[in-house]
Amino acid sequence: MNSAPNQLHYRELADAEKELIERARQTIDASTDAPEGGDGMHTMGAAVLDANGTMHAGVNFYHFTGGTCAELVALGAARAAGALEPQAVVAVGNQGRGIKSPCGRCRQIMADSYPQLRVIVQTQDGPRSVGIRQLLPLSFDWAAEQA
Repeated sequence: MNSAPNQLHYRELADAEKELIERARQTIDASTDAPEGGDGMHTMGAAVLDANGTMHAGVNFYHFTGGTCAELVALGAARAAGALEPQAVVAVGNQGRGIKSPCGRCRQIMADSYPQLRVIVQTQDGPRSVGIRQLLPLSFDWAAEQA
């Protein structure tokens, strides 16, 4: 039986992906500036796993004019450290809010830049990873438009 075109194909997490969640959680717990139950500039943490197994972390920078999401900061930190092939990414909210799915802007940037990337998301069965292209079906293909 063929799966529906919009059905996501989740994968159980590898040990390194479980560690990645913890790295993102620790990063935002150590960096948040939000008071308990309040808001701040740094409320989301993210971590990226590169092809060498190294983890890179970042936090968001909220601003009313449009800040930078934690996933993009973590991907930038990974690149600055020499990582050329990120394999997985996860974002976690501060104050125990858990794993958060990437926004549409991040999904598009990640799909354009790192089509091999897997994203860790929260499902009804717990945390799972899914390919970025599956999170952005039938999306605009920026790379194809450059040809």
